[in-house]
Amino acid sequence: MTAAVDDFDHVVDVLVVGSGGGGMTAALTAQAAGLDALVVEKSSFYGGSTALSGGGIWVPGAPAQRREGYAPAPEGVVEYLRQITDGLVSEARIRQYVESAPKMLGFLERLSGWCEFVWKPGYADYYPELPGGSELGSTINVPPIDLRKLGPDEQQLLRPLALAPKGIWLGPKELRTFYRIRQSWAGKGVLLKLISRMVRARVFGERMAAIGQSLAARLRLTMRERGVPLWLDSPMTELLTEADGSVTGASVERDGSTQRIGARLGVILASGGFDHDLAWRKELLPVVDQDWSFGNPAAMGDGIRAAQKLGAATELLDEAWWFPAIQWPDGRMQFMLNERMMPAQFIVNGDGKRFINEAAPYMDFGHAMIAGQKTGVTHIPCWLITDHRSWNRYVIGGHLPIPKIPGAPVPTGRRVPSAWLESGVVKAAMTWGEMATRIGVPADNLAETARRFNELARNGHDDDFNRGDSVYDNYYGDPTLPNPNLYPLGDPPYYAFRIVLGDLGTSGGLRTDEYARVLRDDDTVVPGLYAVGNTSAPVMGRSYAGAGATIGPAMTFGFVAANHIAAHATKRTLNSHRR
Repeated sequence: MTAAVDDFDHVVDVLVVGSGGGGMTAALTAQAAGLDALVVEKSSFYGGSTALSGGGIWVPGAPAQRREGYAPAPEGVVEYLRQITDGLVSEARIRQYVESAPKMLGFLERLSGWCEFVWKPGYADYYPELPGGSELGSTINVPPIDLRKLGPDEQQLLRPLALAPKGIWLGPKELRTFYRIRQSWAGKGVLLKLISRMVRARVFGERMAAIGQSLAARLRLTMRERGVPLWLDSPMTELLTEADGSVTGASVERDGSTQRIGARLGVILASGGFDHDLAWRKELLPVVDQDWSFGNPAAMGDGIRAAQKLGAATELLDEAWWFPAIQWPDGRMQFMLNERMMPAQFIVNGDGKRFINEAAPYMDFGHAMIAGQKTGVTHIPCWLITDHRSWNRYVIGGHLPIPKIPGAPVPTGRRVPSAWLESGVVKAAMTWGEMATRIGVPADNLAETARRFNELARNGHDDDFNRGDSVYDNYYGDPTLPNPNLYPLGDPPYYAFRIVLGDLGTSGGLRTDEYARVLRDDDTVVPGLYAVGNTSAPVMGRSYAGAGATIGPAMTFGFVAANHIAAHATKRTLNSHRR
């Protein structure tokens, strides 16, 4: 809809739609450049999918890395991204990301003491063997924070559907150690830390949060410190334009009425993907016909649709940040990460056969499930099969392999919870024939798969799928074994866990250039309109460089978009978007 200059109810320099990591970073960057910025958020909660995430930020060459004496060569990182994106992403966008991501984190660190970033080496890039890949990794994190510091904003922080008990939180490196609770004293030490944290939460009222919750909280505190306004419960309904197609603002529903917000210099769409628009998703990728997304419940594609109405182009709309998962009977989704790296397990499709290196990066695993499903053989769901020894040795599905503790907040003890078995999410059997019947696969195939896997495990190398060859595979494996990811299955009972195709959110979106400007089909710019995060097509293409490869680009291109607006502000007349 076209809007005249004097038609607006409220006018700012930069309007940011969405309050995730990308949106908040964009607003902070604009404000620091002397621009008047406003963030509008559709839901009653801020933080977006960033708040629900692991909180990692993939930034090679980040200041936190440099402080530790490590910095991947930028040209190497460019080559790494060039390889994994396989021609789907322009060289200019890749180079912009590699150059601007470290600057973005440096800017935030200088901006506020709330923006504290740390790097703990060891979580490898997801393809560390490729040229430019890093075995040390480039995942940057934030320290935990007491949410009481948010004051009245604490209740508006978007929280996961399944909240951990008070005091239960783990940093990224602690999680790896905790998974080794039976293999190391360090793992047992983390358990003692958790007990101590629970006590402190009850005695002192601490409300500590880590990972994505901490990142979203810190960005919100920085916005508050800098005086950047945030309007919650204010969904954007339409982008406003001049007669020449330049974007001049947006219509926003607030307090029961429509407000027309003018943006003198630009609108930045950071409203996420269309994670929970199941009809749209089924239209684009029919093999995924259920809502298994971990993404922000409010992510319904509003920003993408609004830009499409203006002639904006889209790319990779059939893509998502795939993450195999367990879905419990109450609908709760649980990541299936470390379990796929356990040594004594294998995963089978509807033919009872292995189909991929089980420890592969979750994006690759998801693609293998989709490709397999398209052949007519069931891969969604598939089944992770393990034995009783592993049940009592590794963390599986949130179960801790420690003696039974009555009233514990997570399952403990030697028995698989009866509720798990009754739900059908987990199957138990004493023979391969019985297991085949329970999960609906050919008995001969399953028995042969088990035989072959055990043979490979005894020999110490997965000749079929090379599980364990990558440093990435080893990360959550068992370091006490010669191959951390391989060990024969032993005596029954055997257990099978049903794996569905979850995701962290959709990843396809609006086509953008290296400045995050939204493009039309002919690659001309939609003046005044920018898109970042899952609203835009990913700089990662159909791949995933390392932990934090969603949040890193969202924050980086939020920073890039706001800086591009600021750099061109002096060249524009008031309310003009002409380049």
